[in-house]
Amino acid sequence: MLDLTEAAAEKIKSIIDSKPAESKPVGVKAAVQGGGCSGFKYLLEFLNEHDDSLRVFECHGVSVYVDAKSFLYLMGTEIDYIDELNASGFKFNNPTAKRTCGCGESFSI
Repeated sequence: MLDLTEAAAEKIKSIIDSKPAESKPVGVKAAVQGGGCSGFKYLLEFLNEHDDSLRVFECHGVSVYVDAKSFLYLMGTEIDYIDELNASGFKFNNPTAKRTCGCGESFSI
């Protein structure tokens, strides 16, 4: 399972709602890619059309798509949105990550 907090879902919905009708995304794709200072890095991008090869999770009215390989690394992960004085953005809270880098954008298992 993969989950979005309400704050993350609301931010994603507000971004989708701000897009023109002809190019509104159907949801977001969460993925893991090799790289970053700890070995893997998180990706979060808008998906413009449904893809049957991806798993789909509905979280607070947002469709979250994940490929099979990334799902192995993201099982149990919660995606949050933080908006603080010195930082704002999406944060992956991954219980299977053994180590993360200082910036929190990459991890190792």
